[in-house]
Amino acid sequence: MSEGEGRSESTLRTALVTYFPMAIAVLSLCTSMVSSFLNSRFLDFVERNAGRVEYMHTCKEIIDAYFHVKLRASAIAIKSARTPDTLSVADEIDGQNAVSHFAALGTYLANLRDDKIRARYTDLSRELERVMREAKTTPAADIPKAFAQADIIFAEMNADCVKPAQDMRM
Repeated sequence: MSEGEGRSESTLRTALVTYFPMAIAVLSLCTSMVSSFLNSRFLDFVERNAGRVEYMHTCKEIIDAYFHVKLRASAIAIKSARTPDTLSVADEIDGQNAVSHFAALGTYLANLRDDKIRARYTDLSRELERVMREAKTTPAADIPKAFAQADIIFAEMNADCVKPAQDMRM
C-alpha cells in the first residue's frame, strides 16, 4: 500500500468517524420533530373528540329531559282532571324539577354557543315553565296544543344537536 492510499483511507475513516454520528444525530432530531408534531396532532384530535362526545351526551340528556317535562305536564293535567283533590304540591314540584333539569342542561349547551342560541334556550325554558305552571288547569286533551310553541323551539334546538352528530365521521 502506498502512502497516498494510506492517507486516503485514513481521511475516509476520519470522515466516517466524524460525520456518521452527526448524520445519525440529525436523523434522530428529524424523527423526534416528526414524532412531536404527530403527538400534538393526536392530542388535538383527542381533545376535540372528547368535547364533541360530551356535547352529544348532553344533547341526548336534554332530549330526554324535554320529553320528561312533557310527560310530567300530561300527568299533572290528567290527575288534575280526574281527581283534582289528589293533585299534590309534590306533583307540581316534580313538574318544576323536570323543567329545572331541562333548563340546566339547556344553559350548559347554550354556554357553548353564541348569544342567539342562548336566547333560544332561554325562551324554550321559559315556555316550558309557563306550560308546567298552567298544566293543572289545562285539559289533558289540550296539553299537546300547550306545547306547540315549545315544540317548534325544541325542534330548532334539536337540529343544533343533530349537526355535530352528522359531521362526525363513523
